[in-house]
Amino acid sequence: MRRLALALVLALIAFPVASAPPTPAATPAEARAFVEGAEAKLLALSVEAERATWVQENFITDDTETIAALAAERRAAAAAGMAKQATRFDGLALPADVARKLELLKLSLVLAAPANPAESAELARLAAGMNGTYGKGKYCPPGKECLDLTAIDKRMAESRDPKELLELWKGWHAIAPPMKNDFARAVELSNKGARELGFADTGAMWRSKYDMPPEAFAKEVDRLFQQVRPLYLSLHAYVRFQLRKQYGDAVVPATGPIPAHLLGNMWAQTWGNIYPLVAPKEGDPGYDVTVILKEKKVDEKGMVRYGEGFFTSLGFAPLPATFWERSLFTKPRDREVVCHASATDVDYVDDLRIKMCIAITAEEFAVVHHELGHNFYQRAYNKQPGLFRESANDGFHEAIGDTIALSITPGYLKKLGFIAAEPPASKDLGLLMQMALDKVAFLPFGLLIDRWRWKVYSGEVPPGKYNQAWWDLRLEYQGVAAPVARTEADFDAGAKYHVPASVPYTRYFLADILQFQFHRDLAKTAGCTDAVNRCSVYGNKAAGKKLNDMLEMGMSKPWPEALEKISGTKTMDATAVLDYFAPLQKWLDEQIRKEKIPVGW
Repeated sequence: MRRLALALVLALIAFPVASAPPTPAATPAEARAFVEGAEAKLLALSVEAERATWVQENFITDDTETIAALAAERRAAAAAGMAKQATRFDGLALPADVARKLELLKLSLVLAAPANPAESAELARLAAGMNGTYGKGKYCPPGKECLDLTAIDKRMAESRDPKELLELWKGWHAIAPPMKNDFARAVELSNKGARELGFADTGAMWRSKYDMPPEAFAKEVDRLFQQVRPLYLSLHAYVRFQLRKQYGDAVVPATGPIPAHLLGNMWAQTWGNIYPLVAPKEGDPGYDVTVILKEKKVDEKGMVRYGEGFFTSLGFAPLPATFWERSLFTKPRDREVVCHASATDVDYVDDLRIKMCIAITAEEFAVVHHELGHNFYQRAYNKQPGLFRESANDGFHEAIGDTIALSITPGYLKKLGFIAAEPPASKDLGLLMQMALDKVAFLPFGLLIDRWRWKVYSGEVPPGKYNQAWWDLRLEYQGVAAPVARTEADFDAGAKYHVPASVPYTRYFLADILQFQFHRDLAKTAGCTDAVNRCSVYGNKAAGKKLNDMLEMGMSKPWPEALEKISGTKTMDATAVLDYFAPLQKWLDEQIRKEKIPVGW
């Protein structure tokens, strides 16, 4: 995860500003002067907000939280005001860079409030209220201590008792119904604000961020999922088969959808926690990176040095000295900090930092590489104008970090001296299964969250059908069903943070696709002739140059042009996912044939 950079300063609410009178005499020179002034102001406010947030997350007090909130509010208010002012230049013939900056300003909003001050204030109250309701959510079992979501997540990951899992699932989903009416009203108000900016509705405004017409983007997302659906169907069938072995026919059907509470995660969005139930017997790679790290006495900074070494092997300059002086690598003993891993460029130039309470584990080793991917991306585009200092689209930043993590292969570990020899390819099954339970299983969920919201914002799904539409989509895309009967008195979409918090979700789906496309194409550049899941670009300067050529573009051009720098094509291609998991797909299909496992639901 990274901080939001200047071009995507997501002003959650567009505070009302005085509508500018018609100005038919507006000129290209005025438009350029406006965007240059906007960039300078937003850059200053963003640096201020980043510094305040860094302090707040590293020194958590009421005062630092207030300071950070005020800085964020100033930045959000300025971005929102500029977004509405940018509409005064609509229809004017402008230089390409000015036109793109004006469009990015208008698209920087998540929820665009109406110009009416009372309605804008109402939308702000609704947004804050839903955030608060979700944040305070707890499940209180009868006669037992209440559980917050962190505690619930831990039990969902570890428990193999279907009755306990069901109670946890029902308990958390019960927090959402009180938010339903507020959500419906927020949809109505934000749609009004979006129409004032020239968009059909809020969903259309979100889809317009992707350098193509909104409906074309919706079709593109579905096209990508259809490319990977055969692999998902095989994984789903095998997982359902193994869950039936664990829980019996009465709990898991032979041919229907999988009950949502059995997949190790509250939302069944990733399935990695049930790996022990589905692990291939022949899948042990023969080494444990966690054990190796501890045997080599690698400390927290040593973990980060390995990550930096990956990038310098590609030809990138080392991290600045200030990175090592200002980053947080370990949890302090004398205070509470926000330990959730993040990467930031505080001054939008080269004040790069990560914030992690690093544990010496294989998982954290990959996370370090991922977070540094954000930092090296941030530095690569730091010479762009302020509004272009962001990834090509919101899926690219997460995809780059994950692309680097895909190069943590047995071959890479051998080059580091972690293992003496690479295990045979047959030992990759366990690694691939673990990754598929997270990456492949996530794809339909990553798509359907916003597909549901797009239908809600367009009016296709009215409040009286919120829950039915939610579970219809989960059945269609995931093959997952509610474990108990649901009605419109429920609001199950609201039990996922991103819905009441109005955080767009398609970026995560795109990142899940793009990382495999980037990896496959960089591996080809590096001359790797092994199976793509065994390829690492570590040490290859040609791959590093191609990567940097894309990173340094930032958001200056439409994302297809950035994609072309790495892939030689302007089209996203999910077949890279199939290529990466080809050995697992072959194994899954063999199990399906051998055991006569039904496929589909």
